[in-house]
Amino acid sequence: MGKKKNNMANRGVASALATTNLPLINDAEPAATPMTWSDSEGKSSSGSLKRSGPHDANDDDGWQTIERGRPVKKHKKIPTANSARYPAIHFSEKSRLQSKVNLSAFRDLVLYIFADGPAPQWISVSQRPEFRKAVVIMVPGLEEAMFKADVDFSKYETPTLDQAIKQVGDGTSPDHYYPRPLNKAALPQSLQPFADMFPHLWPVKAPGDDKYGRLHSPLTTMLTAPLNKSKDKTKDKFGADSHRDVRTRITEFLATPEELMENGFPTHPVMLPEGERRDSFRDPEGWVHTRVNKLEDGDVPESEIQQGSITAGREVLALDCEMCLTGPSELVLTRVSLVSWGGETVLDELVKPDKPITDYVTQYSGITKEMLDPVTTTLSDIQAKLLDLLHPRTILLGHSLESDLKVLQLAHPFIVDTSMLFPHARGPPLKNSLKYLAQRHLNREVQKGGGTINGHDSVEDAKTCLDLVKKKCEKGKAWATGDSQGENFFRRLARAGTAYRATAGPQATGGLPVGKTSAAVEWGDLSRSACNAATVAIPCKSDAEVEAGVIRAVKGDPDGLEVPGGGVDFVWARMRELEFLQGWANKHKPTTPAAAAEQTLEAEQANGDAEKDGVFPLEECLFTLSQRLQRIHAALPPCTLFMVLSGTGDPREMSRLQSMHSQFKKEYNTLGSKWDQLSVKWTSEEEDALRKAVKVARAGVGFVSVK
Repeated sequence: MGKKKNNMANRGVASALATTNLPLINDAEPAATPMTWSDSEGKSSSGSLKRSGPHDANDDDGWQTIERGRPVKKHKKIPTANSARYPAIHFSEKSRLQSKVNLSAFRDLVLYIFADGPAPQWISVSQRPEFRKAVVIMVPGLEEAMFKADVDFSKYETPTLDQAIKQVGDGTSPDHYYPRPLNKAALPQSLQPFADMFPHLWPVKAPGDDKYGRLHSPLTTMLTAPLNKSKDKTKDKFGADSHRDVRTRITEFLATPEELMENGFPTHPVMLPEGERRDSFRDPEGWVHTRVNKLEDGDVPESEIQQGSITAGREVLALDCEMCLTGPSELVLTRVSLVSWGGETVLDELVKPDKPITDYVTQYSGITKEMLDPVTTTLSDIQAKLLDLLHPRTILLGHSLESDLKVLQLAHPFIVDTSMLFPHARGPPLKNSLKYLAQRHLNREVQKGGGTINGHDSVEDAKTCLDLVKKKCEKGKAWATGDSQGENFFRRLARAGTAYRATAGPQATGGLPVGKTSAAVEWGDLSRSACNAATVAIPCKSDAEVEAGVIRAVKGDPDGLEVPGGGVDFVWARMRELEFLQGWANKHKPTTPAAAAEQTLEAEQANGDAEKDGVFPLEECLFTLSQRLQRIHAALPPCTLFMVLSGTGDPREMSRLQSMHSQFKKEYNTLGSKWDQLSVKWTSEEEDALRKAVKVARAGVGFVSVK
């Protein structure tokens, strides 16, 4: 009887396997041995099937896959709010904070959760693998004083510098840098929704330099990820970083078509993808492009390259131009210089613009009216000469070369640019000046006009670029990159974004770099900013559009054509209406004192009318902002990191004093100027005031929570 039951059981198993097109397991085979079968597409898989227990999930008709003797677990579902697996961010009152949290710490928190950043020391993060999305919104104009229980928006005024310093504190007491719990009942009504979204208000220190009176860009700080240590750096006997020279061909430093377009270079047709767009390309009127039919035309066969050659068989020409003004912001070519790899001057000519010059800017260009009066060479003459000189194997190098090519109205696809080769420490869009690079890396003083009539020398500048590139080729890619402290934040997420088992399955156990998608929702044109590197860029003209853009980026487009279905992993956004209302940035900056006075009068009149109606613009703006953030928060899926940051404190007094200092230096450095005749004075008193104003400007606020 027992044998009959076994035979019947075997026939049942055989029947079940037959319905799944799988072969029978041989009785003689060990039970743990994996078996191989073909799926419906004919692909071969390795594993075995095991009947699940009575309490296991009954998907797949009660069967589960076994690999290496263990069942393969399915992706875990999104945990519920009360689950022990739900991600969280905790702050303990026993934490040993020693100072305000830097703005960069909030950036690094996103990198820790989503990529390869270090673990934060100011808060603890639990269940990191369970985070699904992150949304960071910068709202310049937010101040800690707005969240005080007794704030009166009808009398909300800019404090004096001493009052502001007292509010900010000197940073010596924990009261100055510990986060403040948000009590909804104690907040002004317009800001009470913040207590529903965030547990604390964090005092945040914006990037800058108190000693030298500088405030660095919070936008650049947030969108620039710190670089990982270079493999080409070793330690010397004292434990310090030392560079190992790696001779490198100049072709390794050529900018890609994507980099050229991102940095605003004129478009050459070979920079476009093959197809209708390239075939239908036409130069704008007055523009020309070099005779290059495809990027491969620049390649030189190895058999033609001399052994050890840095130029790799290419002709290298350094280019620099001098320009003058024919209108308020219209630059025209007045001098062009080309220098060969050997340092010989190939071309150096003055050019007569076709429009009258309104400003020779001699202190920068070195060009005077007397120099240009006898000149008959035109822009088209120069273009014709350059088209003869520049062939497919020619590499043009220079500093911020996009500006030179724009005044030349010429496009060329093979570019080495020293402003890209030696990036600014705080990342794009900032650039190092050629003068700084020459001082630092060549120990050379250039552009010594100092605002005088001597100006710049385009041949000298071209040779300086040439020497910088030569030294870079001799030293290698890692040389002189210590000045650059980061890479684009969106690119870092795309390159090193990490998935975990909870969201990507067993293959991601321990973390798997698969890349993260991102969206930038910003005011204005995003094509020339760091936001251009995001997976999706959504330009906006109002905070209402920003709100809609963030929700769209989080949820995704129904067709998934622009924003991926299900939304992106990381969203960056900036709301600016509060910033404009506060006067922290001028949406339409007045160009004359009369216009500034008129703008001030209009603002005062508007505020007066508002007060008559019992509605105060600042309070109304904060109420609208809170509602926008609350709607965004409601639209976020579970397990989403949510941040709101002011970026900085009030920068107005700092900006006023910095403008004063710039005017003083300009007048002081003018030849023949006398101290007692300067319109602006700059003494130790003003210097001390500037340092205080910078401290105020660096006092921001931040909020962080998990939805």
